[in-house]
Amino acid sequence: MHSIHQESTNSHLIRRAAIAFAAALSFAGVVTHPALAQASSDRPSSNQATERTIGSIETVATFTGPMPTGVSVTETGRIFVNFPRWGDDVQATVAELRDGKVVAYPNTEINRADASHAATHFLSVQSVVADGRGRLWVLDTAAPNFSNPVAGGAKLVAIDLATNSVVKTLVFPASVMRERSYVNDVRFDFRVGKAGVAYVTDSSLSGTGGLIVIDLDSGKALRRLTGDVSTSADPGFVPVVEGETLKVRDANGKSAPFTVASDGIALSPDGKTLYYCPLSSRHLYSVPTAMLRDPSISEAQLSAAVKDLGEKGASDGLESDANGTVYAGDYEHDSIRKLEPGGEWQTIVHDPRVLWPDTLSVGTDGYLYFTANQLHRQPVFHGGKDERKKPYALFRVRIGAGPAPTF
Repeated sequence: MHSIHQESTNSHLIRRAAIAFAAALSFAGVVTHPALAQASSDRPSSNQATERTIGSIETVATFTGPMPTGVSVTETGRIFVNFPRWGDDVQATVAELRDGKVVAYPNTEINRADASHAATHFLSVQSVVADGRGRLWVLDTAAPNFSNPVAGGAKLVAIDLATNSVVKTLVFPASVMRERSYVNDVRFDFRVGKAGVAYVTDSSLSGTGGLIVIDLDSGKALRRLTGDVSTSADPGFVPVVEGETLKVRDANGKSAPFTVASDGIALSPDGKTLYYCPLSSRHLYSVPTAMLRDPSISEAQLSAAVKDLGEKGASDGLESDANGTVYAGDYEHDSIRKLEPGGEWQTIVHDPRVLWPDTLSVGTDGYLYFTANQLHRQPVFHGGKDERKKPYALFRVRIGAGPAPTF
């Protein structure tokens, strides 16, 4: 009985001490929660500090079907998107937004994944880019579900926007394609050569990437910087998205690093500098385009000319505007950032809705358009569980500048 009484007395004293301590905190201006034991699990109240947003984004469109990657806005304001065949039910891998609806472009037949006619059908499109001269270019990986590319299927296809018909198809020569090649994004310069040139990133999932230069007149192509530090996944890169380390994880609990090579790409307004970055890295790189196009320049010479422009955040898409500003997504921080000539990186968008900013496109209306597709929530990163929540979104933010010229 004595021990029970003593325990009761001690409990009473502890309660009195806790009340006195709480009263002291209250007197000092500190507000205490009535249920201290549960405080750690409480959601933030309306008057508690939360992470701030930056910039004012507008929702342009939402998607309740497959996840989009690419977006491009033409000089007349038409908007095109693409949906790679990564496992979703993709009826049209290239589409136009018309009156809020997704419409197969340029038609349904060309969007039919017919591997037996790989050069004339879209197998799995990763990027669409309007060239400012009345054409939409389609970059077909020919690698559904990240398979090895179908022979003769990886291609650039030009569509005349006035007639909505294909006017040119350039199949990537076998000499520039590797077993694990995944042609990812493209930029154009029509000031070079007879019909212009295209610069393409190869973001091979092997982690070893490269750049491809293709002549738009002859179709001849040159592969550069294969396996260079600047085009390869950073071996020390460990991304953290939504508070979790991003790794490829299977249903058995096994995991592997997220290693994707050169991905984002942008061209300076004068066409003299190409910017690019691996997806599995936080660094931005640049290289003189004249050297990149010149086959007499050795790989060692070209690699020595590459500049590491430092950290910008982990990016999927890159873009540039007419003023020479470079824009980059930051998928670890739900952000879009910019680098003005001679300046430093600034965040122009930070918003919890920007779940994996993918492709960027500058419109003539002074807005930067970008997709947010929750790529990191795909089943491949979560042991087979799909954690994406529809709809996916296309946003825009005012930047007050037009697209970088291509001619």
